[in-house]
This record gives sequence, structure tokens and C-alpha cells, in this order.
Amino acid sequence: MLARIWLRIGRWLGKLLLIVLAVGLLGWAIASAWFAWQHRGPVSALEQIPPGEAALTQSVIQTAVRIVDQHREPTRYLRDAHAKAHGCVKAQVQVLPDLEQSLRQGVFSEPGKTWQALIRLSNGNAYPQFDSIRDARGMAIKLLDVPGKQLLGTRQALAEQDFVMFSHPNFFVSDVAEYRQNVAAQADGKKVMAFFPAWDPRTWQVRHLFIALATLAPPPDSPTETTYFSVSPYKFGEANAKFRVAPDPDNCPAYTLPKQNHDLPNFLRSALIQQLSTDRVPACFVLQIQRQDANKFMPIEDTSIEWREEDSPFETVARITLPPQDFDIPALNLQCDNLSFNPWFGIEAHRPIGGINRLRKAVYEAISDYRHQRNGE
Repeated sequence: MLARIWLRIGRWLGKLLLIVLAVGLLGWAIASAWFAWQHRGPVSALEQIPPGEAALTQSVIQTAVRIVDQHREPTRYLRDAHAKAHGCVKAQVQVLPDLEQSLRQGVFSEPGKTWQALIRLSNGNAYPQFDSIRDARGMAIKLLDVPGKQLLGTRQALAEQDFVMFSHPNFFVSDVAEYRQNVAAQADGKKVMAFFPAWDPRTWQVRHLFIALATLAPPPDSPTETTYFSVSPYKFGEANAKFRVAPDPDNCPAYTLPKQNHDLPNFLRSALIQQLSTDRVPACFVLQIQRQDANKFMPIEDTSIEWREEDSPFETVARITLPPQDFDIPALNLQCDNLSFNPWFGIEAHRPIGGINRLRKAVYEAISDYRHQRNGE
């Protein structure tokens, strides 16, 4: 008798499991079809500024100031993101000697040209936490002595071109409105509310939550072993494009980094010191662009959408070399902390476009000024 009861219960549970599985697969199929229908080309190649974006931007600035105040150290105010640097290093950025004509735009217009540059490598968090904690990793490049009119009127004497990137191809927010919602929740210590702002399931950002979780990746053994993405688009002459920097070990001397102790709080800086300063071995990268094909779903106003390589492959425009150097010096570390990187520090040929970049223009400048004023610089 008891055995028959358990058998019936087992059959019932088995049928229930099959029903749940079937419903789940059906839901996944419907969601996938809906996503494909919503995210299809063609798209606009022009910026489309939504109403109310300026007010949202001012709100984000106020929240970013709160984050800077929350995460300040006893003697210094830090960045509102990418607060912890692994180091600022000198670099050479050489345009490919045989670069094809259509790719000769802006700072890449002269084949074979070598730019002197500074590169800041960092963790993504607003607090300088242990390197072993899951996080995004950042690379900010500043080309020096770049001729031409700067985008910002106050920067004309500085002659530079910045490229700001981090270690994931897409962002976990689509636009300025979502960014405001997300950063406000984080500032209030309610991170879950960043993706689930209300009980209404229509407001939930489940896909963006998965992007955020993927962005918070385990650490690499070294900052030189990571690929970095601009995430947001830029002008590239008359075209629109995103940037990527990827390791290029084949163009550097063979090198095997000694095994790193991930339990050390600053092991990523140690790895950089090991390669560039102790072993005196250069590190190499390629700088690539991915041009927008407006006939594909490659929007410029939604940074949560990854531009697929099958729609538009990355094309190498330059090679980056970090030569052997001693960079972990107190004076240089302070200089590194004082440096400002901004995608709007540059020339018209590489003007940032899209909502998140418009937000950056206001927020980066406001936070940089606030941080430098509080630090007495």
C-alpha cells in the first residue's frame, strides 16, 4: 500500500516537473522571440536625445558627488568609479603602417605614426577593494601632443585624445534614465533596487542584471592579459564606431608571468611591476575599431546592446606597446591619481556620441572638479 502511494507521488512529481520544464522552455522561446523582434535593424546612425535628459543628468551628478563623499579616504577624495589604479604607465601607440584608406581617420590618419601616451589600469569599483574581488577592470588611454581643436573649450592647450574602456563589451544600463535609477540605488545601499525598482514585473531589468553579474568577473593574473571595450560609440570620421584593446603577445618577446598570489590585496599592481619593472619585458596590445552598420541592430543610444562581431568585425588600426619602466614611485602614483581621463578630452574626429557619453561629459567634468577642489589641487 505504502509503496503504491509513493509510486503515485513519484509519477505526479515527475509530471509536475515535466510541466514546469515545458512552461519554462515555452517562456524562454517567447522571451527570445520577443527580444529578437524588439532588437532588429535597421537603426539610426544619428543621436536621438530624449526629453528630460538634462534634468536626469543633474540628478546623476548629485548622486555621484554623494558616492565620492561616501568613499573618500581620510586624506583624499577618490574617483566615483575606477578608484583603485594598478598603475599609470607610459606607452607608445603606433598606427599600422599599411592601414587601409577608409580607416585613416583622426589620430589614425597618418600610417606609421607613433603617439606617446599614458595609460591608467584600474579596478572598476568606487572603493579601492582587494583585487581578488569580482569586478570590472579598466583601461584609460591618453594620447599626448595631438594637434587639432579640442572638443572642450577649456582644454585647448592640452592637445590630447582619451579612450576610456573597461573589461566587458556592453553596459548594464541602456540610457541616462536607467543609469540614474541604478546609481541612486547603489548610493542608497539598495543594490537590488537597481534592477528591481518596483513590484511591477514590467519595471524589472533581468537582462541588465545578468550583464552586471557578467561584468563583475574574477580577476585576471595581470592587467596586461585583459581585453577592454569602449562600450559606448564614438565618431570615426564620418562613421560611428566602438573601440577595443586586446592583448597582442605575438608582437612582444615571449613572456610567462610567474604565478600570482591572488590573496594579496594588490596583486594586479604586483603583476604589472613584475613584468615591466622587474623582468623588463614589454607588454603589447592591438587597438581596434568596430564600425556601425546601421542596417544591423547596432544602436548608438543603448549601451546594453553588444554590437555583434558577425554584423561588423573588429579592425586593427594601431598597436600599443608598454615598454619596460619603473612606474611604482610615490611621485608618479600621486600624479596618476591626479590625472583625469574623459572620452570628451579629444578631437572632433572621435567625438563621443549617445546618451551615456552625453552623461559622461557632464558627470566626469563635475566630479573631477569636485574631487580636485576637495583635495586642494
